[in-house]
Amino acid sequence: MKRVLMVIAQEVFRDEEYAHPKEVLEERRAEVVTASVETGTCRGKLGMTAEATVRVSDASARDYDAVVFVGGAGASVYFDDPEAHALAHDTLESGRVLSAICIAPSTLAHAGLLDGVRATAFATQQEDLVAHGAIWTGEPVTVDGRIITANGPEAARRFGEAIADAIGA
Repeated sequence: MKRVLMVIAQEVFRDEEYAHPKEVLEERRAEVVTASVETGTCRGKLGMTAEATVRVSDASARDYDAVVFVGGAGASVYFDDPEAHALAHDTLESGRVLSAICIAPSTLAHAGLLDGVRATAFATQQEDLVAHGAIWTGEPVTVDGRIITANGPEAARRFGEAIADAIGA
């Protein structure tokens, strides 16, 4: 069974960007594990709650086939977080799929992982991604090798499908 780690903010993650990819992945028989800064209940912008069972600082990419950084305003907590950056680096270095949606691609950009990579994000992040070397596509979902990015809630289901396809789920 494929395993996917979804990283969300403790507060103000984007509900659809967590729920829709999770649904797609589970429909494709992948096990989804949720991580955040701390374990426990996390709250989405629209009122959804999710249980984080793993702390980002304790997560090992080698335990998963893919790592997903979920957007929403709270996701900015990971932009310059060394533990989130280490997890993202470990994901790619260990041959896993690394993905981010909405504003979360800025975490990958700040970690130095989008330099020369085709990527998309919520439109407010375009300048940030380009400043960190990304090749902006503006597409709803962009796949460049093992890095998958998406631009927001409307693309959440397609984002989940792209991740599932990439891991063979």
